[in-house]
Amino acid sequence: MATEEHPLKPTTEKPKKPNWKQKIIEIKQNITVEPVLACYVVPSVLSRLATQNLNLDKACRVNKNYGDKVCDALIARQGNQYLEEELAVQELIAGMESWKNVLLTAIPSFLILFLGAWSDRTGKRKVCILLPIIGELLMCLSNIVNAYYFYELPVQVTMFFEAFFPAITGGWISMYMGAFSYISDASDEESRTFRVGVANLCLTAGTPIGSVLSGVLLKHVGYYGVFTLSCLLYLFSIIYGFFYIQDPKTAAIKNDTKDESSDLRGFLKSFFDIKHVRETLTVAFKKGPNHRRTKSILVLASISFIYGSAYGGCLQVISYFI
Repeated sequence: MATEEHPLKPTTEKPKKPNWKQKIIEIKQNITVEPVLACYVVPSVLSRLATQNLNLDKACRVNKNYGDKVCDALIARQGNQYLEEELAVQELIAGMESWKNVLLTAIPSFLILFLGAWSDRTGKRKVCILLPIIGELLMCLSNIVNAYYFYELPVQVTMFFEAFFPAITGGWISMYMGAFSYISDASDEESRTFRVGVANLCLTAGTPIGSVLSGVLLKHVGYYGVFTLSCLLYLFSIIYGFFYIQDPKTAAIKNDTKDESSDLRGFLKSFFDIKHVRETLTVAFKKGPNHRRTKSILVLASISFIYGSAYGGCLQVISYFI
């Protein structure tokens, strides 16, 4: 039996560094959902100030009928001489913010139980990502209509559609679920942490960018300019996501989709199956190593206390400083 006289030596050749073209191709291949997230957060924050001002303006001029002198002073943050009128307007806005927050959280929380299970079975992440953007686009279009028919439509109509369209399309809950699930499916273990970090960067960086531009744009281009720009960004996000985001196909997903019916009745029956909701809810209470169930329950409780009070109370406090 022949034996080697010398042991194998490790190679000393250094791997070739990719040139700039290869780097660009690699970056392009790794960019998928990130532009969609950026073009979802920026117009959302961008239009927030305009929406708040529109609600305040309508509540003052249409609902309370205080006149241009009082309302112009309130919009310009010079309402020291009209404290009684300012308090009445803020009470009206704060009361409607309460039921608007319920609408924005109750409907998406109900839908996500079915949407999440359906997305896991079928692997369709694109729908979960694009649907909330369509809802935000419809909300911006409704704000343009409400700004055009300013005196014909009261503030209740404006705030209802402000909450209705994002709520029935899943809102930010569906967007976050779909985006991070897509990244988990489409990336390998080596790049997953980096991809999640980049996605979080797009979400967090969009907030200050939109905040900085919102006041300047509202002052110079008004309601129509801000809402139109937001609509264009949402439209770009939808078109980009439709053509460049592809749902991942895995063997497990293909096996799960064999029993999925193609007709509408079968789809609705499968989508709203209580069995899948039960399976979703039991995940948080399933026993696991290292006290996994206890940790999951504590994390969910912490999120409820922290974000629940902040989301519900902060918006009402903010309305007093609009």
